[in-house]
Amino acid sequence: MADSGKEDRLFERLADSARLDTRPAPRAPSRLKARIYSALMQRESRQGRLRAFPETKAEGGRLCVFEELMRIAPVGAKLKSANICRMCHARVLGETLENPPIYWAGCPYVEFKK
Repeated sequence: MADSGKEDRLFERLADSARLDTRPAPRAPSRLKARIYSALMQRESRQGRLRAFPETKAEGGRLCVFEELMRIAPVGAKLKSANICRMCHARVLGETLENPPIYWAGCPYVEFKK
């Protein structure tokens, strides 16, 4: 029984040292998030064709205004799965500015600044 008191104190010290920090974790800058997203999308498109916009929309995914335009446009399958972000000014603004002046729904670069 004498050892139980020592064990209790040991576990209390361990618990005190392992208490979680209640401060909010620092957030990654939106520019960094944008650069990582761009790199991942570029890598994914190098491995093969991306999911087509109609498929993304059918599965409940959000499309930006330009992706939505490509989804409804009478274009070939290659353009319906193109990486539109590579050509979009929102990508450049998102990778360069911390609070880019872009606001349309469905754009991942807008989501990063939130």
